[in-house]
Amino acid sequence: MHELDHYIYPHRVLHWLVAGGVLLALASGFTFGTLGYEGTVELFGNTLTNLLYTSHKTLGITLLLLMTLRIITRIAFVVPDHDPPLNAFERIVSTSVHHLLYLALIIMPLLGWAATATGGYPIEFFHWHLPGLLGERPALSSQLYTWHGRIGWAIVVLTTLHVAGALFHWRIKRDTVTKRMSLFD
Repeated sequence: MHELDHYIYPHRVLHWLVAGGVLLALASGFTFGTLGYEGTVELFGNTLTNLLYTSHKTLGITLLLLMTLRIITRIAFVVPDHDPPLNAFERIVSTSVHHLLYLALIIMPLLGWAATATGGYPIEFFHWHLPGLLGERPALSSQLYTWHGRIGWAIVVLTTLHVAGALFHWRIKRDTVTKRMSLFD
């Protein structure tokens, strides 16, 4: 494969790290959203629940950092052409899904950070406590958590469209689109 047929290797690694992180963050986030804190404690116990919350916050901050690096590599390096070129519909859908996914993956951890801070909870990154940057405001925290959950569902929809598009190109069109992000080509 020619070097301009795929994204640079660091960008491809970042893509797959973000994909794995998003799956873990969504799984833990939907667990909390469905069960609430008390239900999660009842199911998993206090120690594991606290570990899950700390891990979820750590994943959110990590995803924010990884997405920042993805945006930098996307801007700084050549984006490979589609071979063969996408038709107008495919180009519009692909561009829209990618831009919305990038936006959602930046907004999501920022909303989580703000919701956590305004709820009076610690902003945990592994074992460090980061500044909340916002004062405690329970009503605002509740609204921010609601939007955090809604963006989570938007990420599920956008990720489903993204994966469906990749599968369409790989299995139906059988073109080289999926090779652009492969770690093994």
